[in-house]
Amino acid sequence: DLVSFTVMRSYESSRIRSLPPYIFSRVNELKHSARQQGEDIVDLGMGNPDLPPPLHVIGKLIETVKDPRVHRYSASRGIKGLRKAIREWYAREYSVRLDDEEVVVLIGSKEGLSHLFLAILEGGEGVIVPTPTYPSHFYSVAIAGANVITIPLFPLDSILKRVEEVMKEVYPPPRVLILSFPHNPTTATVERDFFEEVVKFARAKELLIVHDFAYAEVCFDGYEAPSFLEIPGAKDVGIEFYSLSKTYSMAGWRVGFACGKKEVIKALTKLKSYYDYGIFTPIQVAAIAALKGPQDYVREMRKTYARRRDILVRGLRELGWEVEKPRATLYVWGKIPSPYIEEGSLAFSLRLLKEAKVAVSPGIGFGEEGEGYIRFALVENEHRIRQAIRGMRRMLRCRERLSRKG
Repeated sequence: DLVSFTVMRSYESSRIRSLPPYIFSRVNELKHSARQQGEDIVDLGMGNPDLPPPLHVIGKLIETVKDPRVHRYSASRGIKGLRKAIREWYAREYSVRLDDEEVVVLIGSKEGLSHLFLAILEGGEGVIVPTPTYPSHFYSVAIAGANVITIPLFPLDSILKRVEEVMKEVYPPPRVLILSFPHNPTTATVERDFFEEVVKFARAKELLIVHDFAYAEVCFDGYEAPSFLEIPGAKDVGIEFYSLSKTYSMAGWRVGFACGKKEVIKALTKLKSYYDYGIFTPIQVAAIAALKGPQDYVREMRKTYARRRDILVRGLRELGWEVEKPRATLYVWGKIPSPYIEEGSLAFSLRLLKEAKVAVSPGIGFGEEGEGYIRFALVENEHRIRQAIRGMRRMLRCRERLSRKG
């Protein structure tokens, strides 16, 4: 008789197997399942802007896509006109002067972060990642085979002391520090003097700074977020990522860029040339229109998110929820109410989904320091945010009634 057998083989590389589970997938699966069953879920989970992009940007895309010459391969590092528009944008907004070799266009900043660490790190080299943070900050490092070294983000005024301690304890010392302000998920903001200290520290420690500036323009109440690159000497010690996703509600268009230290931009540009042919040219032309055109849209975008923020924060506080009013980003970051704190952020997020019909992001998905918190995204209109507050009020009152009966 022939003995048949099956050889089981894993088709995941060791670097993929080593990745932690993607926490948000559990919430997303249940959210989609609930909606398929007819549930009306208010989605305050993913930071996915619901506002339409500027009309003149959409118009430029439509106009350009009709040109038969634009449907060929584009340029991996970005077309010349877009790179020039980026340089002009930095000069106008932050008085930062860039030359062409200090700019590369990205298929969204998430792609750029992932390719950056593949381009500049050897396996096992260390990257310091303050947490909680945007998940791609540590996933991109792990996928590159580098060593993710997490430290607490807070308190902010002593973060460089914690970085210095790590650099003394770890050998060889970490090569990179990732920062992101205005901050996702905590909404923390900094002033210019913070970056002045970072530049001084990075120069002394020969540390590369990677600053994610995705929420540069999403600021309220007169606050203006500083660019890392506006600090003298910053281009010598780091680079900055920016995305059109939030400022111009172009998340699905996948347009971002990185600017700064020439040698790092060159390495990233070289790696990208092996991976892609760049963004579809009409989208790049439309991105030029966004950066160079009228900026009334940005001012209205801020007002819209500020109104939503005020409604959500006021509603949560009325429920007894201790939350701060953020002065930037399109999020509200809140500690889990005390009756539920023992559940943990994932279980509490699932409870909100099931009982309040509200989807949020659990803090644990942003790193261990995020446990005990949840993040609300301001990506539903004012009516829907009020609906979410009513749903949470019902859930909390039900808990109170059950506690009294108990």
